[in-house]
Amino acid sequence: MNKDAEFVEYVIKSLVENIQAVKIDRKVDEMGVLISVDVATEDMGKIIGRQGATAKAIRTLLRVVGMKNNARVNLKINEPQEQGLNDKENREFLGEESRNAY
Repeated sequence: MNKDAEFVEYVIKSLVENIQAVKIDRKVDEMGVLISVDVATEDMGKIIGRQGATAKAIRTLLRVVGMKNNARVNLKINEPQEQGLNDKENREFLGEESRNAY
C-alpha cells in the first residue's frame, strides 16, 4: 500500500468504531490519485464531522502528503449502501429520485 493510502487508513481507523467496515481503494489516472473510503453507516458522522470540518482536515493533510510525493491526491468518501437495496431503491430511500425528476 502506498504512503497516501496508509495515511488515510490510519486516520480513518483512528476515528471510527467499526474498524472492520473500513475499506480503502486507491486509483491512479491522468487526473492524479483518487482514494475512496467506505465506512459503516454509523461512522459516517465521525468521518465527515460538523459541517464537513473533519473531512476537510483529512483532505488538507492528504494534499500535503501528496505534495511530498509529487502527486495530486483526492479523497472520496462513499455513502454507505443500505443493505438489501439496489441502487435505484437506495436513491429512492435517500429521496434523490424525487429531486432528479424535475
